[in-house]
Amino acid sequence: MAKAECTPKWNTLALRNRKTCPTPEKSFQTTFTPVSKDKNSQTAGLLAGGDTQSSNGPSGQFVARGSIESPSKVLLMLVAGLSFSTRLYKLTEPPHVCWDETHFGKMGSYYINRTFFFDVHPPLGKMLIGLAGYMSGYNGTFPFIKPGDKYENQNYWGMRGFCAVLGSFLPIFAYLIVLELSNSCTAAIIAATLLIFDTGCITISQYILLDPILMFFIMAAVLSMVKFNQQRYRSFTASWWFWLVLTGINLAGALGVKFVGLFVIVLVGLNTIGDLWRLLGDMSLSLVDIAKHFLARAFALILLPLILYVTIFAVHFVVLNKSGPGDGFFSSAFQSRLIGNNLHNASMPEYLAFGSTVTIKNLRIAGGYLHSHWHLYPEGVGARQQQVTAYLHKDYNNLWVVHRQQDSQSGNPDLVRHGDIIRLEHKETTRNLHSHLHEAPLTKKHFQVTGYGINGTGDANDLWQVEVCGGRKGDPVKVLRSKVRFLHRATGCVLYSSGKTLPKWGWEQIEVTCSPYLKETPSSQWNIEDHINPKLPNISLSVLKPNFLEILLESHIVMFRGNSGLKPKDNEMNSKPWHWPINYQGLRFSGVNATEYRVYLLGNPVVWWINLASLGLYLTMVAVASIATQRGFSLGQQRIEHSLVLVRGGGLLMLGWLLHYAPFFTMGRILYFHHYFPAMLFSSMLTGLTLDILFRSADLLLHPPYSHWFQRTGQLLLLFSILYSFYLFHPLSYGMTGPLAHEPGSAMAGLKWMDSWEF
Repeated sequence: MAKAECTPKWNTLALRNRKTCPTPEKSFQTTFTPVSKDKNSQTAGLLAGGDTQSSNGPSGQFVARGSIESPSKVLLMLVAGLSFSTRLYKLTEPPHVCWDETHFGKMGSYYINRTFFFDVHPPLGKMLIGLAGYMSGYNGTFPFIKPGDKYENQNYWGMRGFCAVLGSFLPIFAYLIVLELSNSCTAAIIAATLLIFDTGCITISQYILLDPILMFFIMAAVLSMVKFNQQRYRSFTASWWFWLVLTGINLAGALGVKFVGLFVIVLVGLNTIGDLWRLLGDMSLSLVDIAKHFLARAFALILLPLILYVTIFAVHFVVLNKSGPGDGFFSSAFQSRLIGNNLHNASMPEYLAFGSTVTIKNLRIAGGYLHSHWHLYPEGVGARQQQVTAYLHKDYNNLWVVHRQQDSQSGNPDLVRHGDIIRLEHKETTRNLHSHLHEAPLTKKHFQVTGYGINGTGDANDLWQVEVCGGRKGDPVKVLRSKVRFLHRATGCVLYSSGKTLPKWGWEQIEVTCSPYLKETPSSQWNIEDHINPKLPNISLSVLKPNFLEILLESHIVMFRGNSGLKPKDNEMNSKPWHWPINYQGLRFSGVNATEYRVYLLGNPVVWWINLASLGLYLTMVAVASIATQRGFSLGQQRIEHSLVLVRGGGLLMLGWLLHYAPFFTMGRILYFHHYFPAMLFSSMLTGLTLDILFRSADLLLHPPYSHWFQRTGQLLLLFSILYSFYLFHPLSYGMTGPLAHEPGSAMAGLKWMDSWEF
C-alpha cells in the first residue's frame, strides 16, 4: 500500500486549487516545542474550526485547504475494479430465495403486476427493485413464498444485479469522501479496502434487499455534501449548484427507501447550519448575500427533497392501482380507489340509518372487521356465550344490522347520529353485540364482548352509544369517512380491537374487547364500510374517495404504526445495538445444516475490530492534539493540517457514525444486525483517516529512516491482515456446503472465534 499523500499548497492571499504529492523525504518534519500563547493563537483558531477572514470570493483573504481537482485515476479504477468484482462474483448463487428476498422480491413482483401491498418502509427501494426485474425480463410471477424456494427459470439475476451494482459503489464513494476530507490518497485507499474486503458488506449487497439501495443514497448524499463544501469559495457557480442540488436529490432517495434516511438528513442539516453560521460571521458578505445563501440551501436541501419524496409516493399510488394483500391495512375510503376491491366504483347510501345492514372495520393496522359466528367461548373464558372477534378478511359473518334502542315501525328510515343509542344485531346468528363485567380472554383489564340473546331479544348490556370522533351531537355518520366509537351504556367501556390473536378455539382471529380506557386510539375507532339499506338512495363511492394528500397522510400514519408495532415475539431473537460494533452475532441468509448451501451475514472480524479500535484511537488522538494546542506547543504546519483533518473531517465522520448508530438504543421495535451497516460505512471511513494520520505521525517518536520504515510496515501489515482475513472468511459471503464449523473437515474449521457465531 504505497503512500501518496496529497498535501495542498497554502497561500494567505488566494486559494490555489491544485495538489502536490511530495515524497516522504521532503515531508515537513516537526516536533512539539513550547511557544508563547500569542504564537499559538492562530493554531488554536484553526483547530477550533474558525475562519477569521473572508471566504466567499476571489477578493477575500483567507487560509484554507486546497481542493482536489482530480484524484488518482489509477487508484480509483483499482478500487472500482475490486469492488465490482467482489460484489458480482457468484451473484446467481444460491439459485433460491434467501432471507428477506421473500419480502422485497415479492414486493418487486407486486409493482410489475400493479398489485397494492403494504410495507413499513417508503416505496422507492421496492419500486427500483421491481423496475430492475422488469427491465431484465422478469415477469413478476414468482411467488417468493419462503426462503429456500428454487427460482428455477425465473430471471432473478436482474434484481440481484441491480442491488449488487449499487453496493459496488459504496467503496468508491468511501474513497472519494475520505480523499476530499483528508487530501490523502493513503487514507482513502485504507477506507476503500476495509469496505471492499468486508464479508458483511459483500453479502448484504448481493441479494434482493433494501440495504444496498439505502446505503448507496446515504453515501452519495455525504459525497455530494463534501464536494459542495469544497465549492464554498465558488458560490453560485455551476459546480456549486450541481453538488448542492445533487445533495438534495440523494437525501430524497435515502428517505424514500427507509425512514432511517432521516439520519443522513440530520447530518447534512447540521453541516448546513454550521456552514450558514460561518457565512454569517463573514463580514465581507452583506445580509442580502447571506439571504441568498440561505434561500439556495432551503430550496435544494428542503423544498427539492420534499417535492421528490412526495413524487415518489405519487408514482407509487399510480402504479399500484389494483386490489391486493395490502388493502386491509388501510381505511375503507382508501380501498375504494383500488381496482378489484369491492368498494371500487360501488354505490351505497351515504349516511348510516336505522335498519341498515353494515360491516364495521376497525382503524388500527390489521384491526379487522367486527365479526361473530356460532361458536361459543370455551369453559373458563368469561361467560360461555357466542364469540365476537375481528376478522381480517371480508366474510358474510361480518354483517350487522343497526337497530334502535327500541324498534319502531316508522316507514322512513332515520339517520343514526352522534349520541344515539343503538343495538347491533349479528345478521347470521341474530344475537346482539353484548358486553359485561367478565374479563376479556387475553387483555385481562378489559371486559369480554359476546353475542347474546336471540332474534333481537336481550338485555340492557346490548346497548351502545354512537360517538362520531370530532363530531357534535346530531352529526350524522358518514359511510367510509366518519370515525366512530361505540360506548357501552351499562359499563361505560368502549368497543376495542386489541390486535392480539386468539387461540385455536377462537380460530386464530383477533380479540375484540370493551376497554375501560376511553382515550381515542385507532384500536377504539371504527368506520362503516359496506352499507345496505334499500330505503335510502345510493351514491357512487367515487365522490367519497380521498384526495392525494389524504392518502399520502394515511399511508404515513399506517407505516409509522407498522414500524412501532414490530415488537419481538416470544422466543424470537432480538439483536441488541451493543452487539453490532463487536460483530457479536450474524444472520443466516441461507441454509442451516451440512447438506444445504449456507450463506451467513457476518462482518470480516478483522475489519470490524480494527474499526472498533479506531473509534477509541480517534478520540485519543483528538484529545492529545487538543491538549498539546492548549498547552502552547508549536505543532508546525504539517501537524496543524493533521489536526484539522482529525477535527473537521474526522469529526464529520464520527458524527455520521453516531447519528446512524445511537438512535437504535432508543427504539422499541425489533432490531437486526443489518441495521448497523450504514453506521459501519462511517466507521470504516473514519478508520482510514485515523490510521493514515497515525502512520504519518511516526516521526514524533522515530527519526528517519525508521519512521518511514514504521509507516510502510504498518501499512503493509494492515493490508495483509485485511486480505488474509478475507481469504479465511470469504465462504460466509460466497456460500459453503459440507461440515459445519465445529465439525472436522469444515472449510470454516477453527474460525468460529466467538461462540455466538452460528456458521
